[in-house]
Amino acid sequence: MGTILEIRNLSIALPQGGDRSHAVSGVNLTVARGEIVCLVGESGSGKSVIAHAVMGLSPRELKATSGEILLEGEDILKAEPERLRELRCVRMSMIFQEPMTALNPVMRCGEQIDEVLRMHSRLGADERRARVRRIIEEVHLPDPDRMMASYPHQLSGGQRQRIMIAIALIMEPVLLIADEPTTALDVTTQAQILKLIRELQQNHGTGVLFITHDFGVVAEIADRVAVLRLGTLVEERPKADLLSAPRHPYTQMLIAAVPGIVPRHRGADPAAPVVLEASGLSKIYASGGFLAARREVRAAEDVSFRIRRGQTLGIVGESGSGKSTVARAIARLIDPTAGNVMLGNDDIARLSARELRPLRRRVQIVFQDPYRSLNPRRTVGEAIIEGPLNYGLSRAAALARARELMATVRLDPDALNRYPHQFSGGQRQRICIARALAMEPELLIADEAVSALDVSVQAQVLRLLDEIRDRLNLAMLFITHDLRVAAQVCDHVAVMSKGRVVEYGTAKDVFGAPQHEYTRALFAAAPGRDYAFGL
Repeated sequence: MGTILEIRNLSIALPQGGDRSHAVSGVNLTVARGEIVCLVGESGSGKSVIAHAVMGLSPRELKATSGEILLEGEDILKAEPERLRELRCVRMSMIFQEPMTALNPVMRCGEQIDEVLRMHSRLGADERRARVRRIIEEVHLPDPDRMMASYPHQLSGGQRQRIMIAIALIMEPVLLIADEPTTALDVTTQAQILKLIRELQQNHGTGVLFITHDFGVVAEIADRVAVLRLGTLVEERPKADLLSAPRHPYTQMLIAAVPGIVPRHRGADPAAPVVLEASGLSKIYASGGFLAARREVRAAEDVSFRIRRGQTLGIVGESGSGKSTVARAIARLIDPTAGNVMLGNDDIARLSARELRPLRRRVQIVFQDPYRSLNPRRTVGEAIIEGPLNYGLSRAAALARARELMATVRLDPDALNRYPHQFSGGQRQRICIARALAMEPELLIADEAVSALDVSVQAQVLRLLDEIRDRLNLAMLFITHDLRVAAQVCDHVAVMSKGRVVEYGTAKDVFGAPQHEYTRALFAAAPGRDYAFGL
């Protein structure tokens, strides 16, 4: 195998004023034809900085101070902008993390794939169309004509990522860079995309630089692994060697942070008072009427469960299974179509907004994206005290509670005057947890609250949620698509598919002997399932 990409002693400086002088320091890395090299590290480690430098997409403030980036012997750092445009898609391509922001929302998907051919080939319209159809079939998308005619918003997340892969590979480049391409996907779609990248890489002999923070993904796809910490390469070895005997403490920490698939034994009281009981809960969205045909989408149908004080119920399923719909109906952020939601002795399913207001504080929710959940123009202290102030607590008492809660979530109480952008993603999620706890709720809903976090930060937040639940004796509803995460915090598990609960039981029973074929398919798709992570 010949070397496609060779990075020699690469250093990239950061703008002055930060804690570090360099985003990347003295990195050496190679990718051979037909090889998948995983570049692993937490957010801020410099992974994406390297990827953008290879593609010639680095912002002006990030300048290489030393080193070379050789693509088949040609130094990318010395290439003119015109030459870089010639190389992109033809010799090197990139799959970005979030396809919805990478794709043009006002262009049909077929046009976006065809644009690469129009820019980089002399093929006629008929030849281009045939080639677009062929690549759509190659990435295993159904009904090529419909896919070509669709806009990005009309496709699922997995389908959009396949369109991105088709765009990246239409010119058969020698180097493919995949920058966290599966982070936002549910477990079964993630498994399909990983399998597809491996299949296409083998068929085309492409070299792949795969960027990730998750060693579960590494276990599925890597040939060789390079671990990056604060811009410095700390370890680089074949996958099997590194996973079985990691040498560097940072690598050991990242591997130890990957949650295992075996559920933890928990001591929740099975006779504790019931905090929440949902029975026959349904949510139907209707569209059309008058001139258009009426269409119904049953987002949730006949969902029933109960949560006791001090217990955590996990709702697990793929995107579109109805998990978040149920969570929002429980919190009355949307109105259920049918069913009952008993919060203690109160049925909140059909209360008016005025009747519901005194009960709102009893149910609080932590959302997936903490940055979008916090007002960027308000300090985190103002965010935490807003709810208690609205319910009559004095400002002095609310601030005192906020300081206590900052300590509870292991943040500096003196940071209450800072703004959300001054915290990391994990710290922002801790602030959102503190804001929810400020209302002293009986039920805490965590809706994909750790899915956007690095695996090491994810482990910290999971431990924090566990400790808070035990200390405050809270009931918790935990929404996730990741079985490994559910195994760490859940006493009971409800598995949802197409709006229905297909399996429900204790975590020990569901994880130990899943009965439904859908549940078994979720377990089979869990990344790194053949490695004893988290044990």
